[in-house]
Parts: sequence; C-alpha cells; structure tokens
Amino acid sequence: MSEYIPISNLQLALSVILVVITGLISAFLKLGLLKPLVWGTVRAFVQLTLIGYVLAYIFELNNLLLIVFIILLMCFIASREATRRITKTSYNPWLTSFISLTASTFLVGFLVVVIIISPHPWYSAHVAVPIFGMLLGNSMNAIALSLDRMHSEIYSHVDQVEQLLCFGATPWEAVRHYVRKAVAAGMTPTINALMIVGIVSLPGMMTGQILAGMNPQLAVRYQFVVMIMIAASVAIGCLLIVGLSYKKMFDEEMALVDFVQKD
Repeated sequence: MSEYIPISNLQLALSVILVVITGLISAFLKLGLLKPLVWGTVRAFVQLTLIGYVLAYIFELNNLLLIVFIILLMCFIASREATRRITKTSYNPWLTSFISLTASTFLVGFLVVVIIISPHPWYSAHVAVPIFGMLLGNSMNAIALSLDRMHSEIYSHVDQVEQLLCFGATPWEAVRHYVRKAVAAGMTPTINALMIVGIVSLPGMMTGQILAGMNPQLAVRYQFVVMIMIAASVAIGCLLIVGLSYKKMFDEEMALVDFVQKD
C-alpha cells in the first residue's frame, strides 16, 4: 500500500470553502444557521488542533494514571452532555448517566484493549484513548436517546401507569413496556449502522486507515472490532441507564413523581 497523503496548510484552508458554500445556502434561504455554522467550524478547528497536541503529549508520556484520569474526565463531560437537554425529569440524571457511561465504557474498553488488540504495554495510550473515545461518543448518544424516550413514554402514559399501580403492580411492572421501548430507541442507530456497514457506508475509522495507507483487509478487521464493541457498550449503557433511572421516577410510596422542567 502507498503511504498516506499529507494535508498541507493550504489544502486545509481550501476545505473551508465547503463551509462557505453551506453558509451561503443558509443565508440565501434565511435558515438562521450561518452564525452557528461558522462558530461550530471555528470551535471544531481549535478543539481538534489542541487535542492533537494534547494526544501527542499523552502518547509520549504513556502513563497509566494519566490515561485513567483522561478517560474519567471524558466520561464526566460525556455524561453532562448526554443529560443536558433532558428536561422531563424530577431528578438530576447526571450521576446515573456518569455511572452508566463509565461502567459500560470501562468494561467493554478493557476487554477490547487488553484481550483483543493486546498492545504492549497493555495500557498503551495510542490504543486506549481512541478506543475509549469512540465508545463514549456512541454510548453518550444512545444513553441520551434512551433516557429521553423513557421519560417521554412514561409521562405520556401517566394514566395507564398509575392505573397499574393502583391494581397492585410494582413500579417495574407498570413501566417495563415503556422501558423496553426506551432501550430499543437507544440501540436502533447502532443496529442500523451494523446492517449497512460496508454496503451503504464506509465508517470513519476504516476510511481513515485506508487513507493512511493501510491494507483495506486489515482496516476491515479493525472496523469490525470497533462496530461490535460499540454495539456492546451501547447495549450495556442503555440497560444500565434505564435500570438505574426508572426507580427514581417513583417516591417511597411507589407513586409516580411529577416531573419538573429544568432551566
């Protein structure tokens, strides 16, 4: 295979033309997206540039405690983002989100890094950080979907839930149908991705490796491992978040708590 093709500063600047075209279309149609599009582009460039330097330092240092700290910090940020837009809740779901993300990410990430990829040393930063980052990015979206769907479903069917509770049903028996829908909603995007990968889409990791000069057959192997680990992490995360969250929707007398709109 040929070596990767580097992107020069000029080529990087030329890529901004794509944003300009999109911005002009937004301005012409008066969509109101020009400002957030420009701001998002600037933020993406600054954040990616900074993380490039940070990762280079982390990879060179390759310290286990630093790697664990970075991953926990990523879990903290991801859990806040996953719950920030969820308003139909009578409690702060951040902690349950953090526990779910951390548990699912560390469980699946450890198995993939240590047992499947097996770098030397086993905690190699250049393997662990990207793997955990991919797991967190996908699990964060899945957990947010599941949590939002669960609260929406339950509070949209308050009468049915309260009727079951009056007939002696436990909180789980009263909401399990809606909880299953919530888990399915969180996992659907990942399942859809598994169905079309290689036929409709070529995922980013595989495409990046091919552009970097890796043999496509080797890139496919890595991509398969990534897709499976994401599916496992998403499933565990969704199950944990709904399992830890649905009980918080009931008080000590097993009555459904009214939600309060968060600011």
